[in-house]
Parts: sequence; structure tokens; C-alpha cells
Amino acid sequence: MPTLQRLMQGRVLLLTICAAGIGGTFQFGYNLSIINAPTLHIQEFINETWRVRTGQPLPRHLVLLVWSLIVSLYPLGGLFGALLAGPLAVMLGRKKSLLVNNIFVVAAATLFGFSRRAGSFEMVILGRLLIGVSAGVSMSVQPMYLGESAPKELRGAVAMTPAIFTALGIVMGQVVGLREVLGDPWAWPLLLASCLVPGVLQLASLPLLPESPRYLLIDCGDTEACLAALQRLRGTADVVQELSELDEERAACRGQRARRPWELLQDRGLRRQVTSLAVLGGALELCGNDSVYAVASSVFRGAGVPDAEVQYAVVGTGSCELLAACVSCVLIERVGRRVLLIAGYSLMTCWGSIFTVALCLQSSVPWMPYLAMSCIFAFILSFGIGPAGVTGILATELFDQKSRPAAYMVCGALMWILLFLVGLGFPFIMEGLSHFFYVPFLGVCVCGAIYTAFFLPETKGKSFLEISEELDRLSFLKQNQGPDWSGPEVILSTEL
Repeated sequence: MPTLQRLMQGRVLLLTICAAGIGGTFQFGYNLSIINAPTLHIQEFINETWRVRTGQPLPRHLVLLVWSLIVSLYPLGGLFGALLAGPLAVMLGRKKSLLVNNIFVVAAATLFGFSRRAGSFEMVILGRLLIGVSAGVSMSVQPMYLGESAPKELRGAVAMTPAIFTALGIVMGQVVGLREVLGDPWAWPLLLASCLVPGVLQLASLPLLPESPRYLLIDCGDTEACLAALQRLRGTADVVQELSELDEERAACRGQRARRPWELLQDRGLRRQVTSLAVLGGALELCGNDSVYAVASSVFRGAGVPDAEVQYAVVGTGSCELLAACVSCVLIERVGRRVLLIAGYSLMTCWGSIFTVALCLQSSVPWMPYLAMSCIFAFILSFGIGPAGVTGILATELFDQKSRPAAYMVCGALMWILLFLVGLGFPFIMEGLSHFFYVPFLGVCVCGAIYTAFFLPETKGKSFLEISEELDRLSFLKQNQGPDWSGPEVILSTEL
């Protein structure tokens, strides 16, 4: 049965995906992109505010320092949010965590909306920190919630939807930031405060939808609530087989408590899972996609796109990622996770290499700027088809119910730290390597493809219990080959 038809059969599942996404990863993408349009307007506001307070303009380098602080506090807040996501998901549940998370959205929107009237750029700084915390929580809890709520036949497609909402948020942020919409110099407080709209939509819709069935049964022990949630999400009363699988998973987790992040690192049985999460999560942030977005405007200008039209070409880059995420959502249950990751990183290596050559030859070969511009779109398409969405599924599928929140804390913290470091170090990479700035990212793409090919197991169509058993078999292969002879008892006084 096609993926869309299965989703329509479970209308409640489709509504759950939309309600969780609009106030979840949509917010992440939206707030990541809307800050680009009002850059000069906010810098002017910082300078003017300082002049009103002291009678003197703020030096240019200090204006840039305050602006850098505004930008960098977003990933720093995301780090705090990722560390907060695990405890929230355990104590409140997946759905309530997403709802409570909107407190940060409301507070941030209020600070943004009244910052100009109050004459305080500090309110913008604090607002960016709070909206970053919100993004950090939602980036971890939303994939966990949807992955646990989806049937195993659709789990990959459903778990890809956070990537779709991220790309949709980026595109919407680019569109709303256009001069014709809210890109006017006096409209930037309203532009930043517009993050309140998705938050309100989530607060109005998500309370009407069910909690994660796995959380209700395994963490809360509430069989009746789990059964009711399953029946609503599947659109049918016949959920006996799936409930039986959940019971088996609960039996496997019985007597265990929710793990803490450091316990994942200490458990040798989880070494493969943690390594896969760290390597591929790191590759997602270090593959160079953000750097391609950063240089897109200058490449478009070099290809002859007029300055007034560059903003529309930039919207095209976000639309490419959205299109690729939708295609990946359709393909993932047909070709599997490993194929998409290997193909994505391999294509990114190919396009990144051509892009580097085009940048080096653009001053001597007339058509090279057009080739560079084409490579940007091709690179973003490759990123969207593979790493952008599939990487987010790993923590859901590779870890059991008791380890999953801690896994999302580890993965989220790592990704937000790397996002911060890439943003901090990229200008220096650009200055030091010039046209060869993408070469370090090429190495990361190659490593991501190789690691996936040799070390990542395929999880398509498998239940969480089956995945867990396969990973246990891979981790303890020697033990599964047969009982080992323990030998005679060792006398400690003669032990060598």
C-alpha cells in the first residue's frame, strides 16, 4: 500500500505529524533563516540605541560583536534545549514536552516584538537564546514522538517528516523575509516575533492528539491508554499484533530505568550505536551544507544575477531542500536508510569537487560561474535526499525505549556544538583556503559514505525489538557463536 494511502487511512497520524512539525522543526528552520533578512536593520538599531543612551555611536567592530552574539546564541540555546529534552521527554512525555516547549516561543516572541519600542537590543539577544532553547527541545523530542507513534512499515517515512518541516521552515523564513513581505527596515521586530504563529497553531492542535503509545505502555505502564492511542493513530480497532509487539518490547525493558547520557558511553553493548550516532551526526553538521548556503549569494552574483534578484534565487535553494526531503520521504521505505545515506554523501562529494574546480576557474572560463551555481542546487538536492532526514532517524531506531531520550541528548548536544563551531570557524576557513574552502568538507562526506557502507545496519521494515536484537548480535558476535569454555578455576596465588 503506498505511503500516502496508508497515512490517509490513519488520519490522526497525519494530523499528529503536522501538529508536531509546525511547532517543532519548522520553528528551527524558520528561525534559522529569518535572521538573515534584517541583518543590516538590526545592526543599525544596535548603533542607534547606543547613540541614544550615550550620545555617541557604537564603533563598527563592537556592532559586529553584538550582532555575532545575537547569531551565535541561537545554537548555544539549542545546546541547552538538547540537554533539557531528555529529562522533559521522560518526566512529561513526548507530547507534553512539545507543548511546554512553547513557553520559550511565547517569551522570545514577546521580547522580539517590544524590543524596538523599549529601545533594547538586549531583548533581541535574550530572545534569540530562548528561541534557540525551544529549537533544541523540539529537534530532539519531535523525531522521538513521531518515530514511536508510527507503524514500522511507515516509520522511516514518518521519521523523515521533521526534515521536511525544517526545509519548509527555511523556505517560509526566506519568503517572509523578502522586502515585499516583512523585509522592510521598520518591520524586523514583527518578522522576528512571527515565530509566535507556529507556536499558537501547535498549542491549538496538539492537545487533541494522542501521546506516544510506546511511552504510555513501556514508561507509564498504562495498557488501556496505549490501546486507545494505537487505535486512534492507526484508524482501526484491530491493533492486536502491534500491541503484542509492544508487550514484547516492554518485557525486554522490564526492570530497567531511563538511562543517562554518560551511561550510554559506558555501556560496551551500545558502543556501535553511540559511535554511529556520533560519526553520522557529526558528518551531518560538518558536510558543508551550511557553508554552501553561506556562499550562495556571492556565487549567484558572480553568475550575473542582479543584486535585486538574488533574494529570490536564495529562496530557490531552500525550495530545493524541501523538494529533496519530500522525495526522500517517498523513497526511504523502498530503498532503505543505508542507500539514501551512501548516495547522498557520494553525490555531495561529486558536486562539491566540481564546485571547487568551478570556483578556481571562474575568472578564466566564462561559463564556470554558471556551473558553480548549478552545483549549489545539485549539492543541496543531494543533501536533502540523504543526510538531512535519514540522520535524524538513527537515535529513534538504534536505541531502545529506555536509552532513546539519552541518545537524543547526546546527538542533539553534539550537533548544536558543531553548528556553533562551524559558524564560528567558517569565516577563517574562507579566508585561509579561498576557493578551496570546501576541501575539508569533502573529506567529511567521503567518511560519512564509507562509515555507512561498512558499519551501519539496515533497519527498514524492522520492529524496534528486531533492530535491538540485531545490534546485540553484532555487538556480542563472539558470545553468539556458542558457549565459551571457561576453563578450570584460576587460583589467584598462581595467576600470571
